[in-house]
Amino acid sequence: MKGKRTYLDSVHTYGRLWCLAALVVILAVPALMSWHLNAWPDVGIVGKAFGSIAILFYPTAVIEVIAYAPLLGAGGTYLSFLTGNIANLKLPCALSAMENAKVRSNSEEGEVISTISIAASAITTTLIIAVFVLIFAFNPGFTRLMQSDALAPAFKQVTYTIFGALAASYFVKHWKISIFPIAAVSLLLVFAGNIQIGILIFVGVVLSLLGAHVMYKLKWV
Repeated sequence: MKGKRTYLDSVHTYGRLWCLAALVVILAVPALMSWHLNAWPDVGIVGKAFGSIAILFYPTAVIEVIAYAPLLGAGGTYLSFLTGNIANLKLPCALSAMENAKVRSNSEEGEVISTISIAASAITTTLIIAVFVLIFAFNPGFTRLMQSDALAPAFKQVTYTIFGALAASYFVKHWKISIFPIAAVSLLLVFAGNIQIGILIFVGVVLSLLGAHVMYKLKWV
């Protein structure tokens, strides 16, 4: 029916409102601190620092939205960018949930499953952080243990462990179309090992689509 609001219309409306509200709150903290202490930063210095950072991070931010949105759906995208930690946590949770529910990311079911899984992930993360903040605050010995050299190598492997376990199931099921993007991304990392994760994911997505399209045209899959 014409004029009737759909689920996605509501998602975009509330998603934009909450993102704008979060932006206001984030900017309000340093602004209120500066007002209370009467210590305002120099505009020229801030502008120069912001310019150098923007050149590096703004293209990555745009690329991440393009790469993540088709995988997370509208609701999942708003919620992920609002709560953060997308590559390490939100994206793996959403993909795993949709895989277990046997739904596609570009379907209505996938949209709902992705949003619910990301919301559950954000709530769980907040609760875990709150618990460990209390543990660290009242147990200095535990803090020293977590900061010890013995555990440091394990923490460096968390991201690779999550993505390795998640990707393995996809590689096994779709091993033919996995060969080209894996080889191309591996070659890219050999010559540009310091490439940012957002750009790397975008390149991997594009290469995966191109490789799958070519293999389909050649009737290899």
